Order: sequence, then structure tokens, then C-alpha cells
Amino acid sequence: MIEIGREEERVILAGVDSGDGQSAEESLRELSELTGTAGAVPVGMLIQKREAAHPATYLGTGKLLELSLLAEETGATGVVCDDELSPAQLRNLERALNVKVMDRTMVILDIFAARASTSEGKIQVELAQLRYRAARLTGFGGVLSRLGGGIGTRGPGEKKLEVDRRRIHERISVLKAELSQVERHRETTRKRRERNHRPVAAIVGYTNAGKSTLLNALTGAGVLSEDKLFATLDPTTRELPLPEGESILLTDTVGFIRKLPHHLVEAFRSTLEEARYADVILHVVDASNPSMELQMHTVYETLKKLEAVGKPVITLFNKADQFAETPVLRDFMADAALVISAKTGQGLSDLKSLLARKLKEQKIFLERLYPYAEAGKIQLIRAYGQLLSEDYRADGISVKAYVPPELFGRL
Repeated sequence: MIEIGREEERVILAGVDSGDGQSAEESLRELSELTGTAGAVPVGMLIQKREAAHPATYLGTGKLLELSLLAEETGATGVVCDDELSPAQLRNLERALNVKVMDRTMVILDIFAARASTSEGKIQVELAQLRYRAARLTGFGGVLSRLGGGIGTRGPGEKKLEVDRRRIHERISVLKAELSQVERHRETTRKRRERNHRPVAAIVGYTNAGKSTLLNALTGAGVLSEDKLFATLDPTTRELPLPEGESILLTDTVGFIRKLPHHLVEAFRSTLEEARYADVILHVVDASNPSMELQMHTVYETLKKLEAVGKPVITLFNKADQFAETPVLRDFMADAALVISAKTGQGLSDLKSLLARKLKEQKIFLERLYPYAEAGKIQLIRAYGQLLSEDYRADGISVKAYVPPELFGRL
């Protein structure tokens, strides 16, 4: 019996250190994790220090020769560059190295394609992939397209490049229409939550910080939780009961990462914008990661791009179980911070109390005497607010409560 196994992809990682404060070595280590998640085996690394990537070949001539020799020595079948390559860079590198060349964006898109499980996730990933490919179709462009003109469009007709481009753009149009339907459904769900005055907390953070583990620990959601980059892509919303009889909806979001491809940001915008419409943002941080500060900066920059600013932020320094002694951790960008372990449950009761307190801060204190004819309003307070006391008197019902601002006018 002949066993046919999948050929192992051996790749060399290449990056440019432009001295902009970003650690090229740390970025390549992360790229190594990404390529491992995508199913390739990194067999070497190469970094060039220069002001900017070479516009034609990404790396300079000397480093390109060094990379070629390293590929031969290690038996590498491909090279992965740490930045998004232009079509010219991609083409020139493949000619010079005579091996498959990929960039960071291609690897992330490949991981997303493997991880997407819902129809929405699959549409978003395919749309991002097609947009990426459309920008990289190379050839003679429109020069050879329908040369003759006139009756029957005399001439050579469409070349393969033009056919490919047309098919890609047709498929993009179909996917955008499908995605807009999904977005309308998501918008309807959001409006329903607003009408029902349901508070929402969006769980955001760098990939593999423990967002899904936290959601599972708090709500028993049963979401896939693995020690991998981008283990889950599809957002999940679950209800979390809070002290004093309140509850909040928790929504998990796609993990952020440095150099997150703009194609993915655009395709996943409706999913990522859960943070924009949330009442509270839970920022989960992997406190055991040496690059914790840089990862936190990346999350805040991504939130800024999504216009998810001005919201109360609670930073959760996760994975406290990995420390013998809990370190002093601070986030000056957040309204509050807690050290937790989603794995062991440490700090989760404090988180629930803090969430209840934050929600109360967003509500308005109401003290009013309602005539018995308006007793139905007290049911509204019970359903969407926090009823502190009710005293039945001869002239009506005296009520003290905290209510959502949007409900205050009706009460």
C-alpha cells in the first residue's frame, strides 16, 4: 500500500528593520508562529537593516544573494516576507530566488481561510482574498484587450489576464451583495438590542490573548479555545448575569495583530465594529507575553481605525496563572484594570462586580412618585433598569432606581 502524505513546506522568513522602534526580530518570531499555524515549517530567518524596503526586490542585492544561498543550504521551498509585497516585488523575488515567495498578508489570509466556519466568515475571507489577488494581477493590462473594436470586436479579444480580472471583480460584486445582507441582519440585531436596552460588552485583544477562553469561563459558551493564533474568527454573543440581578451581553471579536492586512479589516469591518457599538470594551491582554506593551498599542491603534473610541475600557491582564507572584500591571489608557486568569477563574468575580459598577455609572438615578395608573412604568424599570426600592403609599408608588439614559424620558 502506498501512503501519500502532504509535502512539507519549508520556508525562510525575511524582514526589513527600518529602525522605526518596531522590533524586527520580535515581528519575525510572530511571523514564525503564523507560518507554523498555516502549516509550514520555518527553517531560517534573515533580517536586513535599511531605511525602507527596496522598492523592486524588498531586500537589497547583497541580502538577496545571501537569501538565495540560505534557501539552497536549508532546502527551503519558499520564502515568507514580513511585509505586504507589491506585485513587482513579488515577481522580482520569485525570479531571483527561483522558489515560491509569499508575504505576511498571504499567510494571514490562508489561516483565516482555514479557520472560517460560518457562512459569514467564509464570505469575509473570500472577499479579502479576492481583493488581495485583484491588486496583484500582472501582465500587459488593457493594451491587449479587444484591440480591433468595431463590429464583432475584431482583434485578439480578451487575454487571460483580462478574463481573470473580470471574473474576480464579478465574484467580488456577488460577495459584497451577500455580505451586505449579513450586515443588514447584524444591524437589525443591534437595533433590537438598543430597543430592548440590552447593554453589550465587546471582548477585544491581540490574537491568542485568551478572549475565547474568557467568554467560555464567564458564560459557558463552548467556543473553540486553543493556544493558536486566530483560533476563532466568528463572533459569538452570550448573556452574562451580573450581581444585583442585572445582565450584560458579551461579544467575542476577531483577534488583532500587527500589520493586520487592510483587506481583512475591510472585509471583517461589520464584525470588528461590534466594539464600536458596545457599551463597555473588555481589552484582554496576554500578561505573560514579552511584547505585551506593543500588543496593547496595536489593539488601541486598531480600535482607533474602527472609530471605537470614547468607550469605557476595562483592561484584563490575563494568564496570571503563569506567574509565581502577580506582577504590578497598569494600563493608563483604560478606565480600570484587573489581573485575571480565564483558565483558573482568578479575578472573574471581581470582573462581574466591576462590570455592574460601570453599567450603573452609565445609568441615571431616578426618584419619583408614580400614581397607580402609571404602575406599568415600574415594570419597565424592572426589565431594563435597576430597581432600588418601591414604597406603596396612598397617593402612589415611590420609586428609587437606576435607568438607562434612553429610557429616562419615558419614565
